[in-house]
Amino acid sequence: MVTNVTNFSRSGLYDWMAQRVTAVVLAAYSLFLLGYILANPGMGYAEWQGLFANSWMRIFSLMSLVALSAHAWIGLWSVTTDYLTPMTLGKWATGVRFLVQALCGVIMFVLFVWGVQILWGI
Repeated sequence: MVTNVTNFSRSGLYDWMAQRVTAVVLAAYSLFLLGYILANPGMGYAEWQGLFANSWMRIFSLMSLVALSAHAWIGLWSVTTDYLTPMTLGKWATGVRFLVQALCGVIMFVLFVWGVQILWGI
């Protein structure tokens, strides 16, 4: 049996719902960016910078970055708990799964902080 030590919300239903909500946020952000690029075919650096100079765009981008982090964590947690099991790894499964999840968490945290720095110019 897999223990719920490192999952996002300690409940499969909440993880499922969070995965769907974050997917909608990411889809809305992607569609907005695609529409903006298509509506401005000759867009240069100044227009792109102008878009991201708006507070609402930074907030939308930050919300999407949070959604991406949560979405990725839930997905990676699901994959690691499904495939890094005692049946596939033997008695080392729990330790290996924890290390892989910890590594994924650290990498995602670093990328999130990097994204915030890029977005807000900190």
